[in-house]
Amino acid sequence: MRAMTKSAVALATEALTIGRMALPPYSCPTSRHDYTQPQLFALLVLKQMLRLDYRGVVTLVAEWTELRRALGLRRVPDHSTLCYAAHRLLAGAEKGGPSSGRSRPSSSAPRSRASSLGAAPPRRSTPVGSRRTTSAPTTATATRRATAPRTPASMAVAPPKGGTVGPRTRS
Repeated sequence: MRAMTKSAVALATEALTIGRMALPPYSCPTSRHDYTQPQLFALLVLKQMLRLDYRGVVTLVAEWTELRRALGLRRVPDHSTLCYAAHRLLAGAEKGGPSSGRSRPSSSAPRSRASSLGAAPPRRSTPVGSRRTTSAPTTATATRRATAPRTPASMAVAPPKGGTVGPRTRS
């Protein structure tokens, strides 16, 4: 049995080593590769040990040069990056079950769950990272457009000059 450490740097480097053995370097081949999954895992372990929130860990890492050097971080991740990594890496950990994330594949080619089951992976209608420039109107939008009264600018009624707008009173 290993002895417990109270050093945050020692714990982070141990978590980084374990993360490198258990996790693939990046969650997606087309990701920006700013931070590796083991680096994010080590920061999440540190967050748990020090009982901090995501912003607290980011502040701590930003101020602690030795910790950044030990983890190999060139930049400090945003708190939302840690939050997304926690949802991805620790899914099911609170329930006591295995993580839904894939472990390092045994072959060099990445495999998806669909390909391991023999089914073809679903195709996307738009490429990842691109936005659809035009979209068909929904039924509610089409109905609103069809039933909305159209008033040309030439038929618009202007308020009377030199007075207030409101009901006229007889004098």
